[in-house]
Amino acid sequence: MRPLLHLDRVTKRYGAVTVLHDVDLTVADNEFLTILGPSGSGKTTVLRVIGGFEAIDSGRLMFDGQDLAPVPINRRPFNTVFQDYALFHHMTVFENVAYGLRVRRTPREVVASRVEAVLATVGLEKFGARYPAQLSGGQRQRVALARAIVCEPRIILLDEPLAALDVELRAQMQRFLKDLQRRLGIAFVFITHDQEEAIALSDRIVVVRDGRIEQDGTPATLYRRPRTAFVASFFGENNLVAGVLGQRSGERCRVDTALGSLIASAEGLDVPVGTAVIVAVRPEHVAFGPGTDNALAATVSEVRFLGANVMIELAVDGHAEPLKVRRLADQAAAAIAPGDRVTLGWSAADAAVVPTGPGRG
Repeated sequence: MRPLLHLDRVTKRYGAVTVLHDVDLTVADNEFLTILGPSGSGKTTVLRVIGGFEAIDSGRLMFDGQDLAPVPINRRPFNTVFQDYALFHHMTVFENVAYGLRVRRTPREVVASRVEAVLATVGLEKFGARYPAQLSGGQRQRVALARAIVCEPRIILLDEPLAALDVELRAQMQRFLKDLQRRLGIAFVFITHDQEEAIALSDRIVVVRDGRIEQDGTPATLYRRPRTAFVASFFGENNLVAGVLGQRSGERCRVDTALGSLIASAEGLDVPVGTAVIVAVRPEHVAFGPGTDNALAATVSEVRFLGANVMIELAVDGHAEPLKVRRLADQAAAAIAPGDRVTLGWSAADAAVVPTGPGRG
């Protein structure tokens, strides 16, 4: 199926500095796509290029088979929701939402019916006469969303729109956004640096670093099978153990490390024996007691209560960083204390192997 939007080897420079390097990115119709990366990774520049706020230096920006390069911002079938909402404070909620329609010289009766319908969609049908200063942060965010969808765009671009909200309100707005995207049936392109937010919202996640795509896949794929050392360290919490790739057998491999030989999954691994690699194991996949494939002796160094879970840090001879175990905060976890000697274990299927180099894909 042809993608709705395609950034085809897009490069963007600011003077002598290249901020996007041959970015190849697609967006499917009705997809919730998140572009995830640390500050300075280029994720907002990708959004600005799509929206027409920045011209590209090379490559193509294709929408539904049309080259968007010559199309001005106001003619592109996208709308943008910014982090600061960008509402007109001297206008009512109704007037803010109606603004784009009025600029397009939409008939008055159509404006009224469309705005009322959209305000009902975002749960603000009783707030049309209020001004932005009379609303909560979450309500202002919904006004910004209403203004973005009222002109019926094909794609909505969202530039870290939840960053200014407190934790509880942010969680509420995450649920609202995902539900809204499903009800509207249009594509959302969402920018964030928050991995948990990306996992909660996305059909697909594109991880970017230094203006390049590091990995592109579903949240489950990125979480379970990172393909680069950067994704393994940036996307969620991981235990990382450096080593050298040893013998391979089917979908399993041996990695020789300072902790001894570890057995891990070789799924998707395309490097020769002798390559420097990292074994990545999520804390929730490490158990107390010997695992089906790997076992290590360790000493408990710290126990941190996290509410429903506890994070247990353990010192292992030959490894500078503590290994981490996440488990339910039950009676068994409560009995674990610093200084305890324990055995750790995990299965090969739960251990991903990635090259230490900058390979991307």
